[in-house]
Amino acid sequence: MIRDVIFGTIGGLGLFLFGMGLMSEGLKKAAGQKLKKILGSMTRNRILGCLVGAGTTALIQSSSATTVMVIGFVSAGLLTLAQAIPVIIGTNIGTTATAWLVSISGIEAFKITSYALPAVAIGFAMQMLSKKQTVKNVGQILIGFGILFIGIGFMKDAFGGIEQNPRIQELLIKAADNPILAILAGILITMVIQSSSASVASIQLLAAGGAFGTDWHIALNIAIPFILGSNIGTTITAQLAAIGANTNARRAAWAHTTFNLIGAFICFWFIGPISKTVFAISPWPGSANTIAAIIAIAHSSIKIFEAVFFLPATGWLEKIVLWLIKEPPGQRKLEPVVLEYRLLDTPEIAMEQTRREIVRMAKYAREAVGLAISGLLNNNYNRLQQARRTEDSTDTFQYEITAYLAALSQRQISEQTSIELPVLLHTVNDLERIGDHAVNIAEIAERKIAQNMVFSESARSETRSLRKQVNEMFGRIIKALETGDTASAQAALSNENALNKMQIDFRRSHVQRMTDGLCNATAGLIFIDLVDNAEKIGDHLTNIAQAVIGGLRWDGVDEKLGA
Repeated sequence: MIRDVIFGTIGGLGLFLFGMGLMSEGLKKAAGQKLKKILGSMTRNRILGCLVGAGTTALIQSSSATTVMVIGFVSAGLLTLAQAIPVIIGTNIGTTATAWLVSISGIEAFKITSYALPAVAIGFAMQMLSKKQTVKNVGQILIGFGILFIGIGFMKDAFGGIEQNPRIQELLIKAADNPILAILAGILITMVIQSSSASVASIQLLAAGGAFGTDWHIALNIAIPFILGSNIGTTITAQLAAIGANTNARRAAWAHTTFNLIGAFICFWFIGPISKTVFAISPWPGSANTIAAIIAIAHSSIKIFEAVFFLPATGWLEKIVLWLIKEPPGQRKLEPVVLEYRLLDTPEIAMEQTRREIVRMAKYAREAVGLAISGLLNNNYNRLQQARRTEDSTDTFQYEITAYLAALSQRQISEQTSIELPVLLHTVNDLERIGDHAVNIAEIAERKIAQNMVFSESARSETRSLRKQVNEMFGRIIKALETGDTASAQAALSNENALNKMQIDFRRSHVQRMTDGLCNATAGLIFIDLVDNAEKIGDHLTNIAQAVIGGLRWDGVDEKLGA
């Protein structure tokens, strides 16, 4: 029995976290900025965001499921923390729908865990049979979604029937004499069975069975602390989902926990008035047949009261969470920070903001490339992961800057601005493509590490030369973008010539090493891939250099280069 509980719990937890990771990564790939825009519009105000959370949770009958998905969206950068908090508040209202089903029918009409295996099957079929990457990405989301809830199912089965266990019922009844113990019992049981719905349902069934006596006012006074405890206990699922996630995802999980903790603390002091109010608004007299429905009214009333209390104060809740979960030391904001849409009516200032953010984007692109090459040289997985995270920021920069310039193009702008605008767009695209090449280098580095490939000392020396040349070219390009210095841009073209020459020379030296038996074919292919990616990075930086040389004018580029 103990072994089954331990194995079921740790195995289910592993599946849960693995599924969460798959789903979050799939969301990132499939959704991109389009879903971010849709979600942004759906959560554009607090009330609508709350309704989205409540409706989704009522539909799938699992606040844990909705909260986990919201944390996945936050982790994937599809929702901000401010947008996520009202949705999380709404999930707490939606979860009370299960209590109503229990009170009406005694069964749960829809269990999301019943659809976990079909989700995995459909997701696997989409990944295996489709040739379209978008379909494969959706398949990955479904697989992750299914595995996540299979994991929850294993954890629940490990403690199967605990809410019907006679000894547990005895403990509940004893705990009912002390509201604080009742809250702790609700927390513990919900954390164990991973479902506040199941916890509240067990309280409803115990009350209907007369476990709390036949004075229904007292029975409700006893049930309410259990409900408050279950609301706190259910937040463990969100905390598990946030393990290993980014800072904002962990903040979203703590927003859920903080909301329920503060709400329970407030309601604890008003258990009596809440009970009287519920009986006052209940259309049924207290009886064994109606106490489950009365508890459902209490559950919904508590959650609606908490939502009404917190929705106007989501800003304060966000500040509390920001204070609780601080940015790790050295972590930076990897997204544009000065693109003010209010300044679009002043195009000159808007363009200056754009140039400033393009410079920041260039710095992150340089960092991503440097981390990828360093990770390859030193077999350092940590640097490769840092390279991927930094490259993710270039995608965000590309979308945000492009959207900003598109909005600017709709305003009344000068001829000079209209000429510069498309050149800046191409610059942003070049920087994003450089980020992609950084990921390519990270991927070949991971192949090198996985296959225990070793570069010869000559190949390592040539790799360091490539890194030095690319870094120097980046430095000149960044200076040119910051100051409009055409001399720096011209100097960067010499780096491009050097990279082109290196590509030819290093290919030849690679062939010679192969002939001399100093390296094997697999390591040689990895090295050539590195050289080719470095040369393509030089090509994109050359495009930017030419744009600066031409004064951000296409015709200027042709004139100054003598085309």
